Amino acid sequence: MKYMLMICRDEPVWEKMSAGERQQLYLDTVTLAEELTARGQYLGGHPLHGSVSATSVRVRDGKRLVTDGPFAETREQLGGYMVIDVKDLDEAIAVAARVPLARTSTVEVRPVRDGLPA
Repeated sequence: MKYMLMICRDEPVWEKMSAGERQQLYLDTVTLAEELTARGQYLGGHPLHGSVSATSVRVRDGKRLVTDGPFAETREQLGGYMVIDVKDLDEAIAVAARVPLARTSTVEVRPVRDGLPA
């Protein structure tokens, strides 16, 4: 079953980290991705630029509304994602717990839906 691991980075904590600490988290994430790739479980993923680079788009009453910044007004913002293929939710949670940023942030685990909406 496919799961998306949404890595919701605590941006104030991230900004306080040294460049070396950030680089180590990145390298640890690459190591995890390589391990999952070797087992055929890693389907893709990428880090994202900070939420200050986000643009939110909504359409209301036929009018397009474009605003700078993320939609959510929260401390944690989507910082990247991984798509994995594992046997069940328990295994997805085990992988999420190994994501290096889970140490300082939150990793949301969500099943990927195939096909048309039900």
